[in-house]
Amino acid sequence: MIGSARVRDVAVVSSLKKLRSHTLRLSLGYEGQAADAPSSIILKMGHLDSAGRSTYANAREIAFYRDIAQAGSAGLVPRCFEIVEATDTSAWHLLLEDLTDSHFIATEWPLPPTFAECESIVQALARFHAAWWDSPRLGALRGGWPALDDLVRNVHGFEKRLAQFTDRFGEGLMPPDRRDLYRRLLDQAPRLLGRYQSHRHLTVVHGDAHSWNFFLPRQGGGVRLIDWEAWSVDTATDDLAYMMAMLWYPDRRRRIESLLLDRYHAELVAQGVTGYDRGMLDADYRLSALWLIMRPVMQAAFNIPPRVWWNNLERIMLAVDDLRCRDLLA
Repeated sequence: MIGSARVRDVAVVSSLKKLRSHTLRLSLGYEGQAADAPSSIILKMGHLDSAGRSTYANAREIAFYRDIAQAGSAGLVPRCFEIVEATDTSAWHLLLEDLTDSHFIATEWPLPPTFAECESIVQALARFHAAWWDSPRLGALRGGWPALDDLVRNVHGFEKRLAQFTDRFGEGLMPPDRRDLYRRLLDQAPRLLGRYQSHRHLTVVHGDAHSWNFFLPRQGGGVRLIDWEAWSVDTATDDLAYMMAMLWYPDRRRRIESLLLDRYHAELVAQGVTGYDRGMLDADYRLSALWLIMRPVMQAAFNIPPRVWWNNLERIMLAVDDLRCRDLLA
């Protein structure tokens, strides 16, 4: 029921299956007065096993819409009309605002957006990040801040994946200088994790902030961030480095990377973030780029296609050199 109206019929307009979820655009028909009711809606749900249960619980995105989406980020994420968590006997789903007619994705993968579109994207990211910047709720969102030993243990768990990757692809993709870079990163992880352990200038980060997870307004309105399955609490630059250092080729990145970081920082300040100057943003960005060398190895381990992770690997390695990230390991 919506006011005096109730849904009379539902029809599937379109359907998109991904590795772990199924997204449907549904048109809705009503009985009664439904002036403010949506004419269509997005149903996001998991793939089901033979017993009708979700094969993947999507607990993180469920938690995002339950605990985070409406706290300071209104207008930056789709409205969520219903949240149903997975149980031992039932599947999860989200009913979300349909942005198809009001918004668009800037480009077809893997093409990058225009500079103006990138400006809109990084400014929207800054507004979202600012809403959670150093919030006293950050630790609670994770169930308490993890201990350094636990963080180091997680990083060193990566060693097994790295060894498997190296054995599989050999010196073609893992020549000695790259293996040395990974070894030094793992060796110095406890020191580098001190940035996170400071619990200062942290926020909620998207975790998969490529440009195809941003809906841009067709006219008026604001940018919306979608697909929150990988959010975490960390340095905001994790999102920026993923978008630019990992996903852009050097010529484009060198031309506009610094300009977009300027725009991002200016928006942070405009949103009230203090004590975090432009130099601190650069330092965090370089560290985020360095940590990102782990991402392609993990993508390969989880059977992401090579057309994705190999390009990511080569681009992030070029960015690490351009940004002098190896100096962070000196």
